[in-house]
Amino acid sequence: MTLTDEDLIDQMAHGQQEALRELHARYAPYLYSMGRRMLRDQGDTESCVQDAFLNAWKAAVRFDRRLASAKTWLVTIAHRRFLQALRDRPDTSLPIEDWDAPTAAADPEDTLLAQKAVEVLDVGERQLIELAYYQGHSHAEVAELTGLPLGTVKTRLRSALARMKIHLGGD
Repeated sequence: MTLTDEDLIDQMAHGQQEALRELHARYAPYLYSMGRRMLRDQGDTESCVQDAFLNAWKAAVRFDRRLASAKTWLVTIAHRRFLQALRDRPDTSLPIEDWDAPTAAADPEDTLLAQKAVEVLDVGERQLIELAYYQGHSHAEVAELTGLPLGTVKTRLRSALARMKIHLGGD
């Protein structure tokens, strides 16, 4: 029987090094590729991935599977370590990436079509769309702002987007 990632973390909390080895085998390549994109240096990336697993080993007793999956927990630990490595570097200018470059203004016709599509929604759906897509709140933040359960927010947003797509002539 293969243990879940969460079970492996529970075993790590009890000092079982084999659980750490297994979790490392499952996630080190993923974390390494994530770190490589952020740090662009093999040595720094390898060091940070090792540090992330060491931090996970030390923090395993505090892991709560009700708050996050094991993968999310590990990725968060590694991401924080990668960010710290970037902060620790001497001040140097970094190239602007495509995703960081300014974007062109929206086409006025597209903006008008989007406004018309939003108008077909009821007040509750419109509020959710505005919070999530016009104000940039995450689904969890929308749930908190509206007092709705997260699953309800996701379902209603998906439904609202489907209605807008139909209004715009999509399949």
